[in-house]
Amino acid sequence: MSRYVFALDQGTTSSRAILFDHTGAPVQVAQREFPQIFPQPGWVEHDPEAIWRSQLEVARGAMVGVDPAEVAAIGIANQRETTVLWDRRTGEPIGNAIVWQDRRTADLCERLRSEGHEPSFRAKTGLLLDPYFSGTKLRWMLDAAPDVRERAQRGDLAFGTVDAYLLWRLTGGRVHATDVTNASRTLLFDIHRFEWDEELLSILGIPRAVLPEVRSCSEVFGETDPSLFGRPIPIAGIAGDQQAATFGQGCLRPGMVKNTYGTGCFLLANTGPTPVASPNRLLTTPAWRIGGATTYALEGSVFVAGAAIQWLRDELGLIASASEAEALAASVPDTGGVFVVPAFAGLGAPYWDPYARGTIVGLTRGTTKAHLVRATLESLAYQTLDVLEAMRLDSGAPIRELRVDGGASQNDLLMQVQADLAGVPVVRPTVTESTAFGAAALAGLAVGFWASAEEAVGGPRAERTFEPSMSADERECRLAEWRRAVDRSHGWTQT
Repeated sequence: MSRYVFALDQGTTSSRAILFDHTGAPVQVAQREFPQIFPQPGWVEHDPEAIWRSQLEVARGAMVGVDPAEVAAIGIANQRETTVLWDRRTGEPIGNAIVWQDRRTADLCERLRSEGHEPSFRAKTGLLLDPYFSGTKLRWMLDAAPDVRERAQRGDLAFGTVDAYLLWRLTGGRVHATDVTNASRTLLFDIHRFEWDEELLSILGIPRAVLPEVRSCSEVFGETDPSLFGRPIPIAGIAGDQQAATFGQGCLRPGMVKNTYGTGCFLLANTGPTPVASPNRLLTTPAWRIGGATTYALEGSVFVAGAAIQWLRDELGLIASASEAEALAASVPDTGGVFVVPAFAGLGAPYWDPYARGTIVGLTRGTTKAHLVRATLESLAYQTLDVLEAMRLDSGAPIRELRVDGGASQNDLLMQVQADLAGVPVVRPTVTESTAFGAAALAGLAVGFWASAEEAVGGPRAERTFEPSMSADERECRLAEWRRAVDRSHGWTQT
């Protein structure tokens, strides 16, 4: 009898693998960071081989001492929008992957908007024209070298987001497929008809021959090559990391909202079986598709969250480890009037300004590194609040609570600041690896490890609830100051 489900959680800065038991508890965990590549300002790349090596290494590490026969299935969650192009025959990548944070196609997006194409993209994909998404990255790859487009048109090349690339490698090149949630982030996929759209492919000049097959989030995609783990294991669940986290958090009913504090912050609000258009520049996206039924969500993406803490550590040297940030920030009662807008890769929702850049305002001679660290930490909460407000306006209904996960959700100071600024309870689950658990749950559902979504993820999982304590007047005052700071970051690189 199977005892476990296995999740491969391929993130922006690290690859993880987690083995879960039937109660949803993590049994064994392995994690490994891999290099970030910054060829020039605004560009962010990964070596696909480094992604694969790190993911395979941690998968084998988390399986130590476990009989593969006891693993019911594997689920994959992945950094979304990151774009990989590879040779179908050799499996060799055509250059580095272009990461979701990359801004190199900002001018292309601007040109497409000026030509009047954004309404078509918005209506069919639920997305805005922004360098964030995969379609313009793929277009750049196809045009980057003389023979790449020709090879793609012949069908010699395969495109995929990271899930499709891992699936290809795990199955020994036998399966080229993705799921609805990842396909929906490409600017090429109609989220109403559930198929690649010929008009959008034509506008971006993407040959259909490079595209993967699109499937649901919970079904058997294939089996791992026997050489990898000693015997084949079904790969039975795939979802983009934020949709996987929403499922893993048990946000099964319309109106439920989660926020993942990872490299970026990503908020999703379940809107049920009907896609909801956003007047406030949020994204309309499939949350998951199971058994022919689709649940949709509104999403707001904050590009830089935990990455700002890494910046304090790696570039500024203000802290030696991310865990030091909370204690240093707590050593001062407030930020001393300092605001940090970490728009290192532009601003995401609800601003969508690829030309914005990081800004620090309110510095005085009395500003200390503790103030800077606290202001950077609080920027995660302010950016989240901007998205929550847009969600409230779109839905016309109050937000009752915010479920949280991801590495920075372990920071008690940040979670209390978030509750104070949002004015709603912030609920942290016992197991904060919601992304990995969501992928595992989708895989487990497909093979009968769990009988229903409610059995898999619907039970109570709260470890702590942070209640708001800030007055409404103070909240409004702080938010007004934050928005003044954001105004100063807009359009910095625009000529």
